Amino acid sequence: MCETIDGFVAEQAVSRPDSPALLFKSETLTYRELNTLVEAVAGGLFALQLSPGDRVALYLPKQLEFVAALFAIVRAGLTFVPVNPLLKPAQVAYILSDCNVRALVTSSQRLEPLADQLNPLSDLSHIVLVDHEIASESACGKSRIAWPEFLSLGRSGDDKSSARRIDIDMAAILYTSGSTGKPKGVVLSHRNLVVGAESVASYLENTADDRLLAVLPFSFDYGLSQLTTAFSRGAS
Repeated sequence: MCETIDGFVAEQAVSRPDSPALLFKSETLTYRELNTLVEAVAGGLFALQLSPGDRVALYLPKQLEFVAALFAIVRAGLTFVPVNPLLKPAQVAYILSDCNVRALVTSSQRLEPLADQLNPLSDLSHIVLVDHEIASESACGKSRIAWPEFLSLGRSGDDKSSARRIDIDMAAILYTSGSTGKPKGVVLSHRNLVVGAESVASYLENTADDRLLAVLPFSFDYGLSQLTTAFSRGAS
C-alpha cells in the first residue's frame, strides 16, 4: 500500500505506463505522461520555496491541470485545498483566508472577478495560472506566473528529501458546503485518503480495465475519491 496518495500515480507509471489515466474531451494522458506532468508541477511548487505542509488551493473546474496539480502538491510536501468551482468570489476568499492558503492555482478567467477579494489575504503570496500567457495585470497585487513558465522552473539539483511526507501528515483540507453556516475545513491525512481509496476500490471490485466517469466536483469527498480509487487500481 502507498504511504502517500501521489504514490498511486508513481506506481502505475511504472507498472502500466502506457495505460490511459485521464481522458478529458479529446485529450488522453497515460500514467507515464501524468506522472511526468506531476513531477514538473511539483518542481514548480518546490521552486516557490513554500514550507512543508503549506496550503495550496485549487480553484478550477475538472481538467487535466487540476488533477496534475493536486497530486503534485502532495509530492512537493504541501497540502491541497480543492475549492468548489461554483462558489462566488467572496466564498472563495473566505476559504483561502480561513486555512491560510499560500499559493493558488487557477485561471485568468477565474482570477479576474476574484482579484479584489485577494488584496487583504496576507498569507497568499503566489498565484499560478493555467493559461499559456498572462493577458493583463490583475489588481490583486500578488505574484503571478503562467503555466509554461511555472513548469519550466523545475527543481533539478535541489534536495528533494525536504518534500518527503509520511502517512500521518496532512494531505488535504476539504471544505463543507456551508449550507448551514460558514464552510468548515476537514483535515485529511495521507492515510485517510489512501485507506479510503483502497477500501472503496475493494468493495466496488474495481480493476485496471474500469473507466470511472467523474461527475461530482473534486472538492467534494466522493468526487475526490473517484480519482484516488481509479488510480489505486490503474483504472481510467
